[in-house]
Amino acid sequence: MMMAWISDPEIWLSLATLSLLEIVLGIDNLVYLAIISNRLPEPMRPLGRRLGLGFAVLTRLGLLASLSWIVGLVEPVFVIWDHPVSWRDIILIGGGTFLVAKATHEIHGSLEGEEDTPAAEGQGGGAAQAASAGLAAVIAQIAVLDIVFSLDSVITAVGMARDLWVMVAAVILASGVMVVAANPLSALIARHPTIKMLALSFLLLIGATLVADGTGFHMPKGYIYFAMAFSLGIEILNLVARRGKRTPVKLRNPVP
Repeated sequence: MMMAWISDPEIWLSLATLSLLEIVLGIDNLVYLAIISNRLPEPMRPLGRRLGLGFAVLTRLGLLASLSWIVGLVEPVFVIWDHPVSWRDIILIGGGTFLVAKATHEIHGSLEGEEDTPAAEGQGGGAAQAASAGLAAVIAQIAVLDIVFSLDSVITAVGMARDLWVMVAAVILASGVMVVAANPLSALIARHPTIKMLALSFLLLIGATLVADGTGFHMPKGYIYFAMAFSLGIEILNLVARRGKRTPVKLRNPVP
């Protein structure tokens, strides 16, 4: 029995294809994780990213473990203007609205918000408490958004693979790629203000797409990811062209 699936090329093709799709569908999660974790004090950022990625893996595996519940999420709950609304739609609309509001708030805070200043000497206890509270807030936001980002990922996995172990393996492989990419992406965003603004614009785009999807206006993800990749490519060319010519604009580090 075991040799049967080991020698079955269709299973391995399904695993490779699904893993690649899971990586692509995890980009929005990774961008949000990089942005929000950079709000933490420098020593706590790696911990925040690890916990955030851990929640992402657990969320996806938990959703896969409850396939009947996932199927039930796409069943209509009520109808508005001839559009059947399911729990999936409600979650996507809520998550998309939160992303748009969060990205707008981050853009304002980075450009015109109140600057966060290091705690004065002798206030170490208060600073530690504030850092712990900030970490808890960041993890809570990541955990909530993980549910939203995981829905399409898991629904795609259920639609593409017959075997549960293939879905689980694809999720774990994609999560491994996210673990490797999280720190370099966060460092890139923190080092280049224009990349941070571009990443926040991506979150606005992703949030608007989630709201549109939840209200019945489906936009193929390929267009969204192509627009993101094209914009990022142009910005990388700009960074290379400007390298060493002038000091980049310094964004504010807004108060959490």
